[in-house]
Amino acid sequence: MKRREFSLVASGAALAAGTVWTPAAQAQAVKYEAGEDYVALETRAPVEAPAGKIEVVEMFWYNCPHCNAFEPMLDAWVKKLPKDVAFRRAPVAFREDFVPQQRLYYALDALGLVEKLHAKVFAAIHVEKQDLSKAPAIVEWVAKQGVDKAKFTEQFNSFSVAGKASKAAQLQNAYKVEGVPALGVAGRFYVDGSLAKGMERALKVVDSLVAVARSGK
Repeated sequence: MKRREFSLVASGAALAAGTVWTPAAQAQAVKYEAGEDYVALETRAPVEAPAGKIEVVEMFWYNCPHCNAFEPMLDAWVKKLPKDVAFRRAPVAFREDFVPQQRLYYALDALGLVEKLHAKVFAAIHVEKQDLSKAPAIVEWVAKQGVDKAKFTEQFNSFSVAGKASKAAQLQNAYKVEGVPALGVAGRFYVDGSLAKGMERALKVVDSLVAVARSGK
């Protein structure tokens, strides 16, 4: 989803339209080109992966229908990653009203609940049509999932979570994110569905860029 589309999503128009990126039709090996299939950053973005690991980061927004559609494909891909690849997520905030959902993700992460509830957040928003864009609704929804309300609220409002949200915003700026879902590789390469012409093909581009990073080129 491109930056200019976010206002449409906020009004519900994009959701009603059911717009998704179409996966690439061709599965054969191709040569991926910088500037066409991905962007090679002039200045490296920060990474959190330890030495010897190649970081892949997904930048997403819970309200984004494209991110929701991409999630099962991404989950299957992550499960097959080589041991030298470290995967993480970073929720974007193109506007101030995105911040509560950033805090939602990092509060779940702090409580060890991402694996349990991440997909459920997407389902609540895109299948059940719940509005989880503001803090009170987020806190109530999480509590209904059996999470201690006080503990979640403490994390949601913590300096630690605020700091992680701030770092995520810095990361999206470093990668010059134009739309989500988007993927960053090793702090060096940026891929999204617009560049790769679909998120299925984007993952193939990322596989290729991981190999480049592994080779040290």
